[in-house]
Amino acid sequence: MTSINRIKLSFMMFLEFFIWGAWFVTLGTFLGSNLNAGGAQVAAAFSTQSFGAIIAPFIIGLIADRYFNAERILGVLHLIGAFLMYQMFTSQDFSAFYPYVFAYMIVYMPTLALVNSVSFNQMSDPEKEFSNIRVWGTIGWIAAGLTISYIFHWDSAEGIASGLLKNTFLMAGIASAILGIFSFTLPKTPPKANKEEKVSVSGILGLDALKLLKSSDFLVFFISSILICIPLAFYYQNANPFLTNVGLENPTGKMTIGQISEAFFLLLLPVFFKKFGFKKTLMAGMLAWVLRYAFFAYGDAGAASWMLILGIALHGICYDFFFVSGQIYTNARAGEHIKSAAQGMITLATYGVGMLIGFWVAGTITDSYKLTENTFNWNMIWLIPAGIAAAVLVIFAISFKEKKNVEA
Repeated sequence: MTSINRIKLSFMMFLEFFIWGAWFVTLGTFLGSNLNAGGAQVAAAFSTQSFGAIIAPFIIGLIADRYFNAERILGVLHLIGAFLMYQMFTSQDFSAFYPYVFAYMIVYMPTLALVNSVSFNQMSDPEKEFSNIRVWGTIGWIAAGLTISYIFHWDSAEGIASGLLKNTFLMAGIASAILGIFSFTLPKTPPKANKEEKVSVSGILGLDALKLLKSSDFLVFFISSILICIPLAFYYQNANPFLTNVGLENPTGKMTIGQISEAFFLLLLPVFFKKFGFKKTLMAGMLAWVLRYAFFAYGDAGAASWMLILGIALHGICYDFFFVSGQIYTNARAGEHIKSAAQGMITLATYGVGMLIGFWVAGTITDSYKLTENTFNWNMIWLIPAGIAAAVLVIFAISFKEKKNVEA
């Protein structure tokens, strides 16, 4: 890979995740404070991510893989995204906002696969080269959070009261427009699929890998992956509103500790795998969810603020030790011919079905424990997903029998 292409791909990854981090983290806070949305409406907005994850394979499988260069589709989707972001920025109520966020997630989710395709197409040794490119995505997400909290102070008490959080959509829209234009300068990534080859829905969604579920160990892992997405949804949907509501200063900036943790524990994952094996690694990830939500339930913005910070910092173990480990396990269990199908199936199950259920549960629970217009029983809102994660952990520990060849 040439130096200029490495710089281009790194900038592409930076903007790709800067865009997502610029508005998604504070979405729940914005909806509650600016649009007076209830828990069910906030859940509906976050659920658009799941619908986007379900629809994305069709855009990639039917269009990107067969007819057009990946970098061109990436550019067009981000330009459309910039327009939709501006519409979200100008929306005055939830009914006007929702159609735009729904359309945006359908447009954005396919770009996550497209940036990977553009990157892999330029690499001779992806296993060594990709992490150096992908890390710029994490840096982009962190930069977005720090910009919101420490440069513009949009998530301060005064900023929220003044309605400044809507500016996150404008910032994301500008970044989306830049990436949309920049994408047309990226290395050419032509379609590789045979246009004459028949396309099936089961193939696009990865359902060809369903035969893996005949194995009891993979079935237990598959069900656990869906169930653990319920507590995961609580974090995405409620963490920023919670930290803001309890009075933690610069909550969005402090939440970037989670991304720093994610990058750090990603480096430790191979070591943990080698020493403890797959089952114990996954169990550590699930236990981290229990501990994180316990810290959130009993922490506060005063003397116990360390509990909130530690809960955020556990994100690396929560995400890497379960979801990244799960991707590695799925790759190991799938045969050579269904590796892609298996990854597609597990993505559909988690970010599609699991998160869709999770956002609905999180919205229902949040509404149930809303005390007044601006106060919530956060203790119970966090203890419930902690209990769900603990139950999944126990079920997994008892039911999952690790295959020795996979462990090796």
